[in-house]
Amino acid sequence: MADKRDVVIIGGGHNGLVTAFYLAKAGYKPLVLERRPQAGGAAITEEFHPGFRCSILAHAAGPLRPKVVRDMQLEKHGLKFITPDVAVASLSPDGRALVLYNDAQKSAQEISKFSQKDAAKYPEFQASLAKMGKAIGDALTLTPPNIDSPTRGDLWGMLKTGRSIRNLGKKDMYRLLRWGPAAVADVVAEYFETDLLRATVAARGVFGTFLGPWSAGSTLVLLIRAAGDSHPAGSANFAAGGIGSITQAMAAAAQQAGAEIRTGVEVIEVRVKDGAATSVVLSTGEELSAKAIVSNADPKRTLLTLVDPAHLSPDFAMKLQHYRMPGTLAKVNLALSGLPKFTALNGDASLSGRIQIGPEIDYLEIAFDYSKYGSFSKQPYLEVAIPTVTDPSLAPAGKHVMSIYVQYAPYKLKGTDWETQRVALGDTVVKTLAQYAPNLPELILSHQIITPQDLEDTYGLTNGHIFHGELSLDQFFTMRPLLDWARYRTPIQHLYLCGSGTHPGAGLTGGSGANAAREILKDLKK
Repeated sequence: MADKRDVVIIGGGHNGLVTAFYLAKAGYKPLVLERRPQAGGAAITEEFHPGFRCSILAHAAGPLRPKVVRDMQLEKHGLKFITPDVAVASLSPDGRALVLYNDAQKSAQEISKFSQKDAAKYPEFQASLAKMGKAIGDALTLTPPNIDSPTRGDLWGMLKTGRSIRNLGKKDMYRLLRWGPAAVADVVAEYFETDLLRATVAARGVFGTFLGPWSAGSTLVLLIRAAGDSHPAGSANFAAGGIGSITQAMAAAAQQAGAEIRTGVEVIEVRVKDGAATSVVLSTGEELSAKAIVSNADPKRTLLTLVDPAHLSPDFAMKLQHYRMPGTLAKVNLALSGLPKFTALNGDASLSGRIQIGPEIDYLEIAFDYSKYGSFSKQPYLEVAIPTVTDPSLAPAGKHVMSIYVQYAPYKLKGTDWETQRVALGDTVVKTLAQYAPNLPELILSHQIITPQDLEDTYGLTNGHIFHGELSLDQFFTMRPLLDWARYRTPIQHLYLCGSGTHPGAGLTGGSGANAAREILKDLKK
């Protein structure tokens, strides 16, 4: 007979932990089941070479939703944020660097070395982005409305969002409506003439997506990110001890509130009876029944793999099969014997934030072109962090860790596979970086190469997609993951979604988990 529980949550990623916390605070006893040895999902810190620890996948926070941080009291559970003054240092092949700071005026001073016009426009762009981001941010905290039969709460939420947009004023309201479906390359060109600045801002609109800077709708991604951080190129938000410190603090908060977390436990099936989810089956054969089953896995993995698709209508199953989630990101982690010397950067301070290799719009677009045809560029777009500059505890004294996002690396390769191309990918990354830091190759003690296939096989990210599905106009808000199914419920009664494949789904923010918990509690209390 199945062991009975209040709520079972499949997956201990950050959204699953946030959901568990809010359910536990409401008096329920959620059980979180995580198949890997530690909770955290894509936000984990692990040793990848003796003495060297790294944020294995994600190396920067979303940033986290402030209310989630306050409610979970993450600082009291050991979390310490590191926010260096430098946001991003964007490098050019000609030996120059554009260093942007958290302070807009300081950034403008740096931009003036390239263009006085751009320096004057940058604070204006940031202010406009901040206003639009706040309006969008209000919508990200809402449960998407029921289109056919909106409730009073839906109507009130839509009214508040409408007021927020109207309060932008005519100019920014027009910009918001026009920018959403626009290509980010067009938007940055309206403001800036410097290629390096254009590419630095545009990269934020394509990161983690199967979009290039000339792709329609890429500005939407920039606007979604601006809801949490109004800096045009984004800030650098790290955690002492690596990104895993965030999810370890979340796990501690959830457990203190009354949740139970079991690791090394894999759910292989969600059982359904009479149209309702009744229990989960573990790889050991153990069965756990629950009043509610919540999946932090992506929508496809949940409803087409864990659930027998026979329990879904043919129309729903077909639409979900066409839900787009083409992974395009890889990760390379390096253990270094010393600090690399970047030709364009002087001093540790300039290495404390993010370092970007993507000097112009065409560079980003050409890298994207390779992925469209089943290959990865020999000159990829890279985002680099050297966390040991601000957190020496991650490596032995005098040594360093380098964390590198690699884009574009398509999940599906033409005529080959990722196991065959693993070494070539690592070599490409090192060769690309060596153009800017010539002494890097001689410093490498060890490397860890994580391909899109690894993201699926090891970390449970279907197709290697870090956001559980494309962030695009047709998969956003009331259409995330599908139209009529954006309210965290599924066609299977008592089965819910809480991961990044639900609204707002914008990385490591905790937004999806918090929103989902609110809706699940409404049903549990009925």
